Amino acid sequence: MGKRRVAILISGRGSNMAALIAAAKAPDFPAQIVLVMSNIADAGGLAVARDNGIETLTVESKPYGKDREAFERAMHRELEARDVELVCLAGFLRLLTPWFVRQWDGRMLNIHPALLPSYRGLHTHERALADGVKIHGATVHFVVPEVDSGPIVMQGAVPVRDDDTPDTLAARVLRAEHRIYAEALRLVAGGQTRLDGAACKVAAPSQDDDVLISPRIE
Repeated sequence: MGKRRVAILISGRGSNMAALIAAAKAPDFPAQIVLVMSNIADAGGLAVARDNGIETLTVESKPYGKDREAFERAMHRELEARDVELVCLAGFLRLLTPWFVRQWDGRMLNIHPALLPSYRGLHTHERALADGVKIHGATVHFVVPEVDSGPIVMQGAVPVRDDDTPDTLAARVLRAEHRIYAEALRLVAGGQTRLDGAACKVAAPSQDDDVLISPRIE
């Protein structure tokens, strides 16, 4: 099986996009990034993609007004024209319609800065701190019409410290995001995942019985 053709959708600086691009440079990585597409013309991540020799494209959402599906059909045409097989959302700040999600059912990934199903939606770090949780993290999941609800491919957990602010916690979670998004794409592109209803089964070993405990037990 050849390398799967991947497009990344961004709206901003695309730090997760950069992590995916870096990972895909490895000769044994089962996917190649063939397109970075943004709905905002001056998104910072576009320059990063171009610097890495990747085609970039802007399909601006603003001209379509409230016709979200018309905007998405324009994006979909561009993806199909490049024989894209998998789509990764990396800070793409648009709610997707059920129509678009159906076109990419089982072929579109997103990363969320929380351990789903906890803290769906926005302001995840603030909410986690307000609740006093001791472990937080990030989740890579398949996209379904309901926001932040698709089958989970991979999760990464980080400790929450007493002196954390939303910014310091976000930085720690972002490091986890950069690690797990690339690895999740490796699994999906390499045919090591299988959707079983609302669950994603992964043909890869779990970690040994290591336990992340926070605060640490001496």
